[in-house]
Amino acid sequence: MKKKMSLKKKLLFAGLMMGMLAVLAGCGISTDPITSESTGFWSHYIVYPLSQVIIWFAELFGGNYAMGIIMTTVAIRLLIMPLMIKQLKSQKAMTAMQPQIKELQEKYKSKDNETKQKLQQETMRLYQENNANPMMGCLPLLIQMPILLGFYQAISRTAEIKTQDFLWMTLGDKDPYFILPILAALTTFISSKLSMMGQTQQNKSMNMIIYFMPLMILFAGISLPSALALYWVVGNVFTIFQTMLINNPFKAKREAAALEETKKEEERLKKKAATMSASKKGGKKRK
Repeated sequence: MKKKMSLKKKLLFAGLMMGMLAVLAGCGISTDPITSESTGFWSHYIVYPLSQVIIWFAELFGGNYAMGIIMTTVAIRLLIMPLMIKQLKSQKAMTAMQPQIKELQEKYKSKDNETKQKLQQETMRLYQENNANPMMGCLPLLIQMPILLGFYQAISRTAEIKTQDFLWMTLGDKDPYFILPILAALTTFISSKLSMMGQTQQNKSMNMIIYFMPLMILFAGISLPSALALYWVVGNVFTIFQTMLINNPFKAKREAAALEETKKEEERLKKKAATMSASKKGGKKRK
């Protein structure tokens, strides 16, 4: 039951992200220049402050708006980092809980409503005892979606940002060589793969999402301003380092393998002790 719910949530939010990207690419957004006089809650309190933060960071680097975008992305990631840490810790706790959840599902496997309700109650109790929250996997994505839209508008509606050249491209135009979109897709794949490696319970459907998301980012990156692809690349690299620092999947796999080896050794020693005990008893009987 848990796997199915988890998959549904992943597909739902992947669909929401695709819808957001379709909105971005669909030109249904205001393109009026953003200023302190811009009206409306979204423009005045979200887009304009983001634009000003990018400009402020750019001025620190001699008017380099690409660096302004990079530093603003890092600042945003640092601000939501406590939430991401909670997500990673919750994910780790839920992974460790899988054997207990399986036991509960086996114990309450009857399909009647009373048993289903009991399973739900016991599962929630287990979550609470382990400080795990299944919804934590959705919350960071929900927060990042409006940030993404605000970032796009801050770039496209600020003339000094969208007209500046950076390396081989203009920040407000598409990457002519598709280098940044490809890097955005690649770093999205690495980030998703590292996240999935930290989970012991996986299935083919979940693995499909690892490939689906990068393709979606690649498609959007080809259609949208290169500045947004730069935002994705920097954000993904930040997430990769964050995951390796807080919830290193390679370390977790080594620890899991060592624990499994210890259990096997303990079982081997128990069998050996039981065999020796049986041999001694057999020897005494013969005497």
